[in-house]
Amino acid sequence: MIEAFGTSHAGPVRANNEDAFVLDEDLALCVVADGMGGHAAGEVASRLAVDAIENFIRRSQDPGDCSWPYGLDPELSYTSNRLRTAISLANRRVFREAEGHDDYTGMGTTVVCALLSGSELTVGHVGDSRLYMLSDGQLTAQTRDDTWAATVLADALAPDKLQKHPMRNVLTNVLGARERTEIHLSQIRLRGGELLLLCSDGVHGVLDDASLCALLSTSAPLSEIAQSVVDAAIANGTRDNVTAVVARYLGAANGT
Repeated sequence: MIEAFGTSHAGPVRANNEDAFVLDEDLALCVVADGMGGHAAGEVASRLAVDAIENFIRRSQDPGDCSWPYGLDPELSYTSNRLRTAISLANRRVFREAEGHDDYTGMGTTVVCALLSGSELTVGHVGDSRLYMLSDGQLTAQTRDDTWAATVLADALAPDKLQKHPMRNVLTNVLGARERTEIHLSQIRLRGGELLLLCSDGVHGVLDDASLCALLSTSAPLSEIAQSVVDAAIANGTRDNVTAVVARYLGAANGT
């Protein structure tokens, strides 16, 4: 079981908010997407993506109630297959929408998802929106950015150098750019009490791990923690849209 809260802000510079998020405690699902493209296409892309993901996760609660257009990977758990298919469907939805409207040419979106089943957390992501986990006072990133700097220079530069590299925001993988996209999946066994942060690069682009750890390591309600992350990003000079979703794992419903 989880409790979660999310908030999003256009930020101090941009007129439109191209971020979108979904959280559903009943589905144990959290999603953050950061859209891109002109003529409000970024807003369209991110909303299409989060809605497509939520819809499939809802339909696939019962294996017999949905079809699997991308098949089932026998090497993945059922939860991982659900998330892989949901993100694939989101990619197809954004790609086809871009193909069908001249104003949406070149639009796309990042996405990061957390889906809980019992005590097992499945993380799926494309792009540079991130998921962090705070456990026993330690904050760790559970995703790796699909950016030129993170992909090409990760083994050559220290994290603080990557954070300031001019190529840090050049994406190498997004939803909607092509018919198929590379989806990163991982699974983590939770013990109870872990706090998750899903955020767009408007947050992690200006707040380092130490700052995020301090913001998350309070006993405040999740609504205040999420708002404090957004406020801190704005105060630290972000020029992007800002979205933060925080979720706490309370333990599995059956007590495991």
